[in-house]
Amino acid sequence: MTAESPELPLAAAFPDADREQWQRLVEGVLRKSGVTEASGAAAEDALATDLQDGIRIRPLYTAEDGAAAPGHPGFPPFVRAGRPEGTTVAGWDVRQRHVHTDPRRANESVLADLENGVSSVWLTVGDGGVPVSGLEQALQGVYLDLAAVVLDAGADFAAAAEELLRLYTASGAPLGEAAGCLGADPLGLLARTGDDAKLRLQLESAARLAERCTAEAPGLRALAVDALPYHEAGGSAAEELGTSLATGVGYLRQLTGAGLGIDDACRQLEFRYAATADQFLTIAKLRAARRLWARVAEVCGASPAAAAQRQHAVTSTVMMTRRDPWVNMLRTTVAGLSAGVGGAEAVTVLPFDAALGLPDAFARRIARNTQSVLLEESHLSKVIDPAGGSWYVESLTDELARAAWAWFQEIEGAGGQAAALRSGMIAGRLAETWQRRTDDLARRREPITGVSEFPHLAEPPVHREPAPAPIGGGLPRVRRDDAYERLRSRSDAHLAASGARPKVFLAALGPVAAHTARLAFAANLFQAGGIETVQEPGPVDAESVAEAFARSGARTACLCASDAVYGEQAAGVAAALKSAGAVRVHLAGKPGERREEFTAAGVDSFVFAGCDAVEVLSSALDVMEVA
Repeated sequence: MTAESPELPLAAAFPDADREQWQRLVEGVLRKSGVTEASGAAAEDALATDLQDGIRIRPLYTAEDGAAAPGHPGFPPFVRAGRPEGTTVAGWDVRQRHVHTDPRRANESVLADLENGVSSVWLTVGDGGVPVSGLEQALQGVYLDLAAVVLDAGADFAAAAEELLRLYTASGAPLGEAAGCLGADPLGLLARTGDDAKLRLQLESAARLAERCTAEAPGLRALAVDALPYHEAGGSAAEELGTSLATGVGYLRQLTGAGLGIDDACRQLEFRYAATADQFLTIAKLRAARRLWARVAEVCGASPAAAAQRQHAVTSTVMMTRRDPWVNMLRTTVAGLSAGVGGAEAVTVLPFDAALGLPDAFARRIARNTQSVLLEESHLSKVIDPAGGSWYVESLTDELARAAWAWFQEIEGAGGQAAALRSGMIAGRLAETWQRRTDDLARRREPITGVSEFPHLAEPPVHREPAPAPIGGGLPRVRRDDAYERLRSRSDAHLAASGARPKVFLAALGPVAAHTARLAFAANLFQAGGIETVQEPGPVDAESVAEAFARSGARTACLCASDAVYGEQAAGVAAALKSAGAVRVHLAGKPGERREEFTAAGVDSFVFAGCDAVEVLSSALDVMEVA
């Protein structure tokens, strides 16, 4: 540019591109990769990804894909934030969970957290936590006028709430300035335990607590609408949202029936959701939750000032792994980031070793410092709804909200949340969803880093003191790594009994370029089941494979090469392995037209991307285990 020439925007030097041009480029890439011959919209569709709840993620979003206007922060439908300022003034509430049964140890961890960046305490009380009588000791030294306290007391919620209110009064802190949540959640308790014998009395007790909080402690919320039982039973994002809406509506009916106004009833609810490592889905879920609840509140006659949903996001236990637990630090970092970006007012990052037992001091420090980095160094709280305006996020929020609303209507049509839990309708729906996801996990369509992908067999196990057993009897608690954990436990038992892990010999055929890809695939697959892989430094053939197999000490083998090399060598090598005593021979890759030839030569199974890895590994261990 010269002083005489007018300044032009950089984009003006480039012609506008349209969707059709982009699709033509996609067509070319797909043809070269051999994936498909599709063209136009079909080529774009080939890159799409299917999520749960019938949601399909496209590879490209434009202004044409935008959803309805999300409004402004702090105003209905509250998609962008529950308050006009979002979290920009003081950040979100850093809330850590404590599950010790010993009040003294609970107090130590509570004080350590509060002294190092945590702003509120989430304390398990009663069954699985500190006894109600130990609540005073657990909170000794805590400035109740500064730190909010959230209770998770299960069936003991009324007694725990009374004790906490007594402690507020005894501390001299004005009850009107108390903050937190008393945690009454009778419907969540029904989901956890399956026991509805005292449901009516529990709902009445929760209503009395809400009346007292409204009159004496407006900063306290009496009820928690906890969606974690449905997430932890394998539910999808939309199912988690739909059940939370049905639970919230059930509580509104109870509270207004007890005499509270609709605005006061809405203000007595705090909603709890899971945050996962699926960043965009978590962001969209929290935004959709506020939109949906705003609609419920509007229909119930609440004022806009009372219709904003108060959210507490907790990093998912379903995604946490017991093997290679260090990777959980990465998962919880992404989940915590997503919760903050999604607009949650309070966020709990679970320690990376929470799936192994009671977290140690190091794990607790990493968990709270994760949030400190997100808040103080990444400045995530300084922008209201940073994902807003993204055509993808807005579209995903809209699709998720619609799917959740349809599920909510099904529950209401069945008589409401309590009736749907009693009848098994919710349990059945969640079980179907989890079964579909279990199949994806078994086939490694949903990878688990460090478990189903890139496992590290030589890493020493991490041990922790056992945590109190959670309440049960109702909906199950699942984890993504369940099937692979069972396989690894079998491998551990073999190691303890024989001094070595089960082994598979990887027979690399042909030149390096021909076998490297499938060799890496096979090693990754078998190690996911705790099966050690052994191989020769160089390739083998029908003449050398028997001696190499004998040196390996393995009882099974897997051929690894390209399709072309298989056509030349697979039959001969498989036959040689069988003659050398291999009880099972696998071949890495799909057999195609040569299945019968390979099977006749001694190949017992074929392993490939998309196969049922859990079934393959389980059957492999069957023939390797020590009798």
